Amino acid sequence: MNWKRSAFTDYLMIIAGSFIMGFAIKNMYDPVSLVTGGVSGIAIIFKNLFSVPLWVTNTVLNIPLFLVSFKIKGWKFIKKTFVATVALSLSLYIIPYMPFVTDDLFLASLFGGIISGIGAGMVFICQATTGGTDMLAALIQRKLRHYSIAQIMQVLDGVVVLAGATVFGVKFALYALIAIFAVSKISDGMIEGLKFSKQAFIVSDHYEEIAKVVMDRLARGVTAVNAVGMYSGNDKKMLFCVVSKKEIVQLKEIVGRIDPGAFVIVSDAREVFGEGFIEY
Repeated sequence: MNWKRSAFTDYLMIIAGSFIMGFAIKNMYDPVSLVTGGVSGIAIIFKNLFSVPLWVTNTVLNIPLFLVSFKIKGWKFIKKTFVATVALSLSLYIIPYMPFVTDDLFLASLFGGIISGIGAGMVFICQATTGGTDMLAALIQRKLRHYSIAQIMQVLDGVVVLAGATVFGVKFALYALIAIFAVSKISDGMIEGLKFSKQAFIVSDHYEEIAKVVMDRLARGVTAVNAVGMYSGNDKKMLFCVVSKKEIVQLKEIVGRIDPGAFVIVSDAREVFGEGFIEY
């Protein structure tokens, strides 16, 4: 991962991510009437009820939000989100209508969520949003400070999904939840990192031998941390090691062979930077 992306790269990612989201909304969600929340969900409802194009609703509903946000927080706060929102509206206007899975709600919700999640992740990585309920939640939170922006967003998006259920039926709303789940998982994965590693904490009286074998066989660094067993009151050494997903099997075999009574904790590590893993 490049920690020093240029502003040009950020805006390029924002525009690309917004167009990916626009593709999913126009050709995956809209053809099967999946309302997944946000202004795009309202746009799908308006198109069904009043034949208003998606891009028109997305633009019109965001204009007052941007004006208020600009007045309260200034251009610096909204500039990236402004670019993302304009790009999303533009994508909804120029991307051709070519629905793929109009006869399968499950495929539409699943792959729509995956595609939209990729686009949303690209936008979020650049510290932007596509406006809509995200920005409205930030404005409401100024008055309701005891609620987080995420909590307010959940309520706003929930209201939109309920509105979609009223117009299109409960079945469509339930499928929309699949899309929402997929968007959340994919976008979170892109933000937190998709290159999973494993971290292990090992408590053993044979810590020196275990550390030596791990360093020799797996070529991974091992750190010894001073610890105290609260039950026995004895000083101990706890080994900390990060390995790849494939290597965790070998690590457990090494520990089990040297000290079958060792205490081992294994958990996921989202991203690991440094030698042998992701370079800065």
